[in-house]
Amino acid sequence: MPLDLRWKLIRRRKVLHTGDGVTVDLSSGGILFDARQSLPVGLDVELSINWPVLLNNVAAMQLVVSGRIVRATGTTVAIRMTQHEFRTLASHVDSRPRASSGRGPVLVPGSRGLGNYETLH
Repeated sequence: MPLDLRWKLIRRRKVLHTGDGVTVDLSSGGILFDARQSLPVGLDVELSINWPVLLNNVAAMQLVVSGRIVRATGTTVAIRMTQHEFRTLASHVDSRPRASSGRGPVLVPGSRGLGNYETLH
């Protein structure tokens, strides 16, 4: 299933270039995507992938992946993942306050090992 994404090309912690693309293939160790332009092998990249499932049927999410470009053929780019996490997106549709469900924030396991969680509200 192709998923829309935004990418950031990074060198020495500076964003060199950004663009839009679409996933071609995802696995536990890497991602193949169409960057809609050629990208250089060896540089770091961050992908923000629009996730097709809502958290608790309410909140839109993104899968944010960091990695290194290991192969590029034309506009098709392969990265090896080094880090990943899910993030919720701010909703601009309904800004009215909601009644509390009585539950606290949702914790999602992070990519940096056991005991590391990201808080999703």
